[in-house]
Amino acid sequence: MKTNLLEICYLIGSVTFILGLKMMGNAKTARKGNLIGAAGMIIAILGTIVLFQKKEDGIVDINYQVPALIYGLIAGAILLGTIIGWMTAKKVQMTKMPELVSMFNGMGGACAALIGLMEFHNNIGHTGASIAIVLSVIIGSISFSGSVIAFLKLNGTMGQPIRLPAYNILNTLVMISVFAFGGYIVYNHLDSNMILYALFGAAIIYGVLFTIPIGGADMPVVISLLNSFTGLAAAFGGFLYDNKVMLTGGILVGSAGTLLTLIMCKAMNRPLSNVIFGAFGGGASTAGPGSDAKGSIKDIGVADLAVLLNYSKKVVIVPGYGLAVAQAQHVIHELELLLEERGVEVKYAIHPVAGRMPGHMNVLLAESNVAYEKLVEMDDINPEFEQTDVVLVVGANDVVNPAAKTDPSSPIYGMPILEVNKAKNIIINKRSMSAGYAGIDNLLFYDPKASMFFGDAKKALTDLVAELKTM
Repeated sequence: MKTNLLEICYLIGSVTFILGLKMMGNAKTARKGNLIGAAGMIIAILGTIVLFQKKEDGIVDINYQVPALIYGLIAGAILLGTIIGWMTAKKVQMTKMPELVSMFNGMGGACAALIGLMEFHNNIGHTGASIAIVLSVIIGSISFSGSVIAFLKLNGTMGQPIRLPAYNILNTLVMISVFAFGGYIVYNHLDSNMILYALFGAAIIYGVLFTIPIGGADMPVVISLLNSFTGLAAAFGGFLYDNKVMLTGGILVGSAGTLLTLIMCKAMNRPLSNVIFGAFGGGASTAGPGSDAKGSIKDIGVADLAVLLNYSKKVVIVPGYGLAVAQAQHVIHELELLLEERGVEVKYAIHPVAGRMPGHMNVLLAESNVAYEKLVEMDDINPEFEQTDVVLVVGANDVVNPAAKTDPSSPIYGMPILEVNKAKNIIINKRSMSAGYAGIDNLLFYDPKASMFFGDAKKALTDLVAELKTM
């Protein structure tokens, strides 16, 4: 009876995961989908705890009783984790969300690795289970250490990418060695703590080596890829325990992360191998303005910009990480509504890797109730720039840099960009002339049609809205 009820709980959990993931594909239903998936996870967890039955060689031991201490430890762990997760999620700022996602993903990888470490000695001689365990340890450890490095990069603790000599060859050799070592352990049915922890340590080292050379422009892709690793590691845990909901959840996370990674790579016109082995976006900064004959820059004041926008017919806003840092998503929406009241058509141009994680700008603008249909993807908005009166770039940098198309020596050469340089007027809001996350100078600043609108995005846009209201 308990077994049947538990299978039903797992079936409900699996269905809610699929439904929740489907609903997350649309901004209007994403919140509801997240809650449905969370409800399914709660059902699966409670079912596992309450309906647990010990099995020996597939036979249920009806006399086994879980010690009260174990239930107490589980309840305590759930309570502690819930409190930490709830408080962290409530307090985190939108600019820190990528770091939080990366760290939570790393914890998932660590859990998968720990499961493998705990179950290793119980499955010596069972080839299928041993393969699942070894892969769970390797992939989970890579995801954990890689996510920690990604977290340090995103919060600024770790600055420029670290390139060891011949790092491509070194990383490839370490990767092959780690998986070969794991295969050696399974093939010879080795039962040694020292060997097991050596595998764990080697995978941790590879996760670090894999992530440290990656440059800023590739961080959204790397986060997505590491997320798929965590899902894959969890799926191996589900295979080990014959746990349907764990297997389903892991497959969904792994496949969704992989598909998202491939989609972003396609949008950047780069194969995944180049992201992993090419350390894209981490080149040295080019010379700053004034040190080269790139041209001069000009700035624009609030009054002049207000007049320009007020008499425009079409305005496209390009949001970037600077918008998130300034927490200016609400005032940008206010500007949009104000312009629309005056008959101006307003759209938002979204680059696939804008921000610090996949979908960062979509989430940011959804928070301020920007209509989902106003968010236009790169391939759809690029043909419209020639008919655009004003492009307002707020905090974006690398995703609008013409060097990606014109400078073969640039680290971002070949990456598709938002072609804002085709618009009639280009307004760039930044606090300074500093380089973007990829660490290179932006040639757009020197375009004859471009004007710099200096200042913190929230304050500058607030002043702009106030000026428009007086007109």
